[in-house]
Amino acid sequence: MANNWFPVIDYEKCVGCFACANFCPHGVFSTDGDKPEVVNPLACVEFCRGCQKICPQDAISYYGDGQK
Repeated sequence: MANNWFPVIDYEKCVGCFACANFCPHGVFSTDGDKPEVVNPLACVEFCRGCQKICPQDAISYYGDGQK
């Protein structure tokens, strides 16, 4: 699991389809509202890009991407 890597949702692009939350088996996202929310960033697997790849709106980037 990652301390410096987790998804960041661009809510201007997000349409609330929850594809990211439905894809992620690690409990990183909450589905309680109209749109997914990152509630457990430490559970994200470092360098996994599954939720980003499945997002039809390209609304997910990652904190820690490209940082050293």
